[in-house]
Amino acid sequence: MKFTTKLVPARLIRRYKRFLADCTLEDGRDVTAHCANPGSMLGLAEPGTKIWLEPNDDPKKKLKFGWRLVDHENGHFTGVDTSVPNKALRMALQAGQISDLAAYQTVRPEVRYGENSRIDFLLTQPSLPDAYVEVKSVTLSRQPGLAEFPDSVTARGTKHLGELAEMAKQGHRAIMLYLVQRTDCDRFALAKDIDPAYAAAFEAAEATGVEKLVLGTLISPDGVLVGDAIQN
Repeated sequence: MKFTTKLVPARLIRRYKRFLADCTLEDGRDVTAHCANPGSMLGLAEPGTKIWLEPNDDPKKKLKFGWRLVDHENGHFTGVDTSVPNKALRMALQAGQISDLAAYQTVRPEVRYGENSRIDFLLTQPSLPDAYVEVKSVTLSRQPGLAEFPDSVTARGTKHLGELAEMAKQGHRAIMLYLVQRTDCDRFALAKDIDPAYAAAFEAAEATGVEKLVLGTLISPDGVLVGDAIQN
């Protein structure tokens, strides 16, 4: 997935009200960017952090910049926009690039299911069980090389696990797909200390047949691509 507009570098001044970030551009201008991430962004929102913003000239948008990346200034990046994983994954699924799911030819996003929910992707193919794929963006890393989810308590995520478990009980494939939006991690684990309820819900869902798939990403200021499977 390529970014629509060329990204520009900046330095973070502060993130606040979850969805706002004050930043300083390279030319010295201070701007406010939209932060499309409702999580805690633990370890990613320190003042002075180098970040990358996507400009826009859309008259319907109040903010003219969107925060897309954290630049760790060591060759590695973290993608902080939680809308990016579904865009990148849709392209990868339609192209058959994810080996575990490559047999499915029909990819439908945002399909209603469960109790007033929408599954990120419903994959269908004659002679195969339907595959319900829920996607989570992973950005937390507290140990070198280890990516963790979640970065804060997520009641919504726990609900999704319960609904995936119901699909598995009905004989469908149910996949919890974690997309690691960090290029500096090659391992994955659940952050049980941050949200014990989520970890327990995952264990219960896995016992019903819910599958876990963890994929890495290739990230640069040009875009985000789905990468290889990550150890978990």
